[in-house]
Amino acid sequence: MLGLANIYKHKKSTLAYILISCIFYVWFAIGLERTEALKLVLLYTALFFFAFKIIKTSGFYYRILVISALLFRLLFLFSIPNLSQDFYRFIWDGRMIFEGFNPYLYTPNSFIVNEQFPVTQAQELYNGMGELSAMHFTNYPPINQLCFFITSLFASKSILGSVMVMRVIIIVADLGTLYFGKKLLEQLKMPSNRIFWYILNPFIIIELTGNLHFEGVMIFFLVWSLYLLHSNKWQWAAVIFACSVSVKLIPLMFLPLFFWWFNKTTAILSVVEKSHEPLNDAQGNSIVKLNDEIASAKKPRNALFKLLSFYTIVGITVVLLFLPFFSMEFVNNYSKTVGLWFSNFEFNASIYYILRAIGYAITGYNEIAIIGKVLPVITVLIILGLALLKKNDTLPKLITSMLLAFTFYLFLSTTVHPWYLATLVLFCVFTKYRFPLIWSVVIVLSYLSYLGIGTADKSENLWIVGLEYLVVFSVFIWEVVLKKSH
Repeated sequence: MLGLANIYKHKKSTLAYILISCIFYVWFAIGLERTEALKLVLLYTALFFFAFKIIKTSGFYYRILVISALLFRLLFLFSIPNLSQDFYRFIWDGRMIFEGFNPYLYTPNSFIVNEQFPVTQAQELYNGMGELSAMHFTNYPPINQLCFFITSLFASKSILGSVMVMRVIIIVADLGTLYFGKKLLEQLKMPSNRIFWYILNPFIIIELTGNLHFEGVMIFFLVWSLYLLHSNKWQWAAVIFACSVSVKLIPLMFLPLFFWWFNKTTAILSVVEKSHEPLNDAQGNSIVKLNDEIASAKKPRNALFKLLSFYTIVGITVVLLFLPFFSMEFVNNYSKTVGLWFSNFEFNASIYYILRAIGYAITGYNEIAIIGKVLPVITVLIILGLALLKKNDTLPKLITSMLLAFTFYLFLSTTVHPWYLATLVLFCVFTKYRFPLIWSVVIVLSYLSYLGIGTADKSENLWIVGLEYLVVFSVFIWEVVLKKSH
C-alpha cells in the first residue's frame, strides 16, 4: 500500500495519462466503427500522444509501465475486432482441425457453396471472413494453426469466446517479448526501458491484441531466439527461430544474414594476426574468451559447420512442424496461396505503385504479374548484399541488417498491411533507427485507403498512400542515408 501511495504522490500526471488512455482504448475497442475515419485518426493519434506522455512522465518506472501495458491490452478482451476480419478465418481453421479436417486441403467456399457446414457457426464465420479469404486455401503455418486449434478447444461454439482465447495467447506472447527483450537489452548494455517503445506502442496494442494478428507470437519466438543466440545457445536458438517461422514465414528471409555471425571469429583472428601483437593479461578476464574464439577461428570448417547446422536445425524443425499436415495436395495448395501475395494482391504499396503507373503508361495494363515476380528477386539480392557485404558479427549489427532487410522487403512489396510493421517496431528497439516508430504512427492512413476515402468507387486513394510514404521515406532517408554521411 505504501508503494502505491508513493506512486500516486509522485506520478499523479502519469496516472492521469493512463486513465485517459484507458478511456480512449475502451472507446477504440467498443465505440468505433471501421467507417468512422475521422474518429479513427483522432483516437489513434491521441493514444500515441498519451503513450509518449506516460513514458516520459513515469521516468521509465518499470512497474507502472508493465501494469499499463497489460491493462491496455485487457481492455480489448471482451470486444470483437473492428478493423480486421481475419479472425473469422482463424476461428474457421481452428475448428476445422477440431473436427478432424486438414485446413490446408479445403477452402471455406468448397463447403458453403454445396450447403455443407463442417464447423459450428460455419455460415457466420464464412460471412465474416469475406469472399477473398473464403475462396483461397489457408496460408497460416502450423504453430499459428496450433493457436487456432487451442482456441477451438476452449471456445468451440462462441465467436466472442474464441476471440477472448486468441487475445490471451497474444497477450502472453507480448509479455514474453517484454521479458526476453528486456533481458537482451541488458546483455547488450543498452537501456532496458527501450522495450516499452514496443510494448506500450498503441499500434502494437491495437493491431496485435485489438485486431488479433499473430505477428506478436512470431515476434516473441524471434526475440527469444536472438536472446539464446547471444547467450551462445545457438542450437536452441535455431529451434525457437523455426517456431517463429512456423507462426509467420517472414523470418525465413533473415537466414542469410547469420553468415557473419558464425564466421565472426575468423574476422577476430584476422585482426589479431595483422596486429602482430601478443595477447596479454592486461586485457583482463576477456583474454580467456578471446583466446577461445581465436582457437575456434583457426578451424574455418568449425564456423561453416555451425552455420550449416543452424540452417539444418531450422529446416528440420519447420518440416517436423508441418509434417502432420503434409501431402502433395498440401504442397500444391500452400505454394499457390503464398504465391498469390506476389502476383495478385496489391494494397498500400510504395515502389510497386510507381512501377505499376509506369506499366500502365507504357502498355495500358496492370503489369503486376511481371512486376510481382521482379520485385522479390530484387529483395533477395538486397538481402544477400546485406548478408555478405555487411559484417553482422555482433547482435546489434545483425538486428540492424534484419531491420533494413525487412524494410526493403516492405518497400518493394505489392501488399503492405498495417500489422506487417510490428516486426520493424521490435527491431528498432535494438538499433539507432526510429523511422519504424514514425511509420507506426502514419500507418493509420492506410485504413483511410481501406475505406476508399476521397474516391468514388471505394478504391485506394493514392494521395493518402503517397502522404504516408512521403513521411516514411523522408525519415528513412534522413536516418539511414543523410544522417549517416554527416
